[in-house]
Amino acid sequence: MACPAISEDRRQNVLNYKYQDWKTRAGQLTFRGQAFIDGKFTDAISGRTFNSINPATGQVLSAVAECDAADVDLAVAAGRRAFEDGRWSRMAPGDRKAVLLKLADLIRANLEEMALLDSLDMGKLITDAVTIDAPGSAHFFQWYAECIDKIYDEVAPTGPGDLALISRVPLGVVGAVTPWNFPLDMATWKAAAALAAGNSVVLKPAEQSPLSALRLAELAAEAGVPDGVFNVVPGFGVTAGQALGLHMDVDCLTFTGSTAIGKMFMQYSGQSNLKQIWPETGGKSPNLIFADCEDLDTAADMAAFGIFFNQGEVCSANSRLYVERSIKDAFVEKMIARAEAMQPGDPLDPASKMGAIVDEKQTQGIMRFVQEGKASANLVTGGDRVTVNGKGCFIQPTIFDDVNHDNPLARDEIFGPVLSIIPFDSEAEAVSMANDSIYGLAASVWTNNLSRACRVSEKLHVGTVSVNTVDALSAQTPFGGMKQSGFGRDLSLHSLEKYTALKTTWIKYKT
Repeated sequence: MACPAISEDRRQNVLNYKYQDWKTRAGQLTFRGQAFIDGKFTDAISGRTFNSINPATGQVLSAVAECDAADVDLAVAAGRRAFEDGRWSRMAPGDRKAVLLKLADLIRANLEEMALLDSLDMGKLITDAVTIDAPGSAHFFQWYAECIDKIYDEVAPTGPGDLALISRVPLGVVGAVTPWNFPLDMATWKAAAALAAGNSVVLKPAEQSPLSALRLAELAAEAGVPDGVFNVVPGFGVTAGQALGLHMDVDCLTFTGSTAIGKMFMQYSGQSNLKQIWPETGGKSPNLIFADCEDLDTAADMAAFGIFFNQGEVCSANSRLYVERSIKDAFVEKMIARAEAMQPGDPLDPASKMGAIVDEKQTQGIMRFVQEGKASANLVTGGDRVTVNGKGCFIQPTIFDDVNHDNPLARDEIFGPVLSIIPFDSEAEAVSMANDSIYGLAASVWTNNLSRACRVSEKLHVGTVSVNTVDALSAQTPFGGMKQSGFGRDLSLHSLEKYTALKTTWIKYKT
């Protein structure tokens, strides 16, 4: 994963914060809990709220507006008015660019706050949130802002007397439903591209982690995003999420989350207005370690990062580790050592190596896989739920060895810090097992044989293959999957395609 750039002075400054510094800053935070619709914060029409809870402590952070279909109607109507009157959709490209650049600057100016919101809301390490997530959000808004006045339309080749113009135009109102594992970044991946293209956006953040999206809306308004253009409706999937999916005036819906929910949004499209649906869904990414990899220590370091980063709550987490049998036992020992050095701790403590699982439901779901795995595979480290300071949703980094390829540990998306190690004897066997999955989001390959790297990469049915690294991504390259990992693409110029339509204007003229 490419780390987005912030100035080295700023980076060192935030890395110098101590545990007590972060706790003090956390205690000074105020939380926005109302929905943001048509340029202002507002309660849900029903008056209902739900609690946002810190999974590391069980503490209630804030009551949050529980939006439902009525609130979604208001947000979509606001977005439609803004789109039709052109306050954003027909704004000069340079002016729209300037607004999003200012938003990027505001995110950087509020870096610590944005990082704390995500760390407290879903349990991720503050060190990751302040050096990866929050700077990443600013970086992606800046990147898409810079694209706005650099993308050209086309003129088709025609005969004399004909002029055929082909332009990319914004779709209208884009619904975005985002997950809880990277709250700010996933909101940014959707909103930055959709806004850059000239659309209005109605964002439904995950109910487990809505706080940074609401603050983002406030910063967007401060940056000059006009009223109605960017709306945030926190709420539950079965109410607010479904209402967006079924809404007759939403032109496109972009979604990151589980495969099961992605399929539901596809159904909602057919039941409503045939809106475009762009799903980026589940994953069970394989990581292939060949014996000709010359740096097995780095491979082990990155394999541990690939499964234990963000507590394993990553759609592209390298949760299936295929190791050539001749080096398997030695590599397992390397992985055990790294796992045992990554025990969970308070997310606000810079010394912690893993944070908290997002909530009690997810924690119990992960532990069900672990308990069942103890009866069917060889648990070599971890496997226990633990507390930090007597509280919280924490799970040890867990590794199972000699996992049968058909075991649920190797087939199902666990979305937690659980690694399955599976030996292989040949390149063909490794590729076959790697591809034998309903998912196809990402894969990693470790080898110093260039021909093998190219050959295996070509054969893996996934959206991204990382060779001699894991989870490689940047603003310049598309991110998304194949098979039941969905077909939506975030990042890169390609993501603008899903938020625009091709329009032909044919002009006859006298020669």
